[in-house]
Amino acid sequence: MTASDREEARRIADILVSERFAACVNILSDMESHYWWEGSVQRNTEIPLLAKTTEDRVGELTKRVASMHSYDCPCIVSIPLEHLHEPFARWIADQLSS
Repeated sequence: MTASDREEARRIADILVSERFAACVNILSDMESHYWWEGSVQRNTEIPLLAKTTEDRVGELTKRVASMHSYDCPCIVSIPLEHLHEPFARWIADQLSS
């Protein structure tokens, strides 16, 4: 997902982890985004975030992010993972069930 700035990214990350929607959220470096919005091409700096959760929590995580995001149409994308390191997968599941 992306956030409008680092402050919003930190707020989203803190909420997702503290409310156990995600076991971990990585906030990456700034990126430049070019996209169509309301009839014209926009160019802005955004902050990408990676949230680690389980497949059964993706829907809830998506709804929670959308409910607190500053964008009307936030980019929230789920990427299914294959060959996930089993100890890491267990750690994620354990964090979300605590």
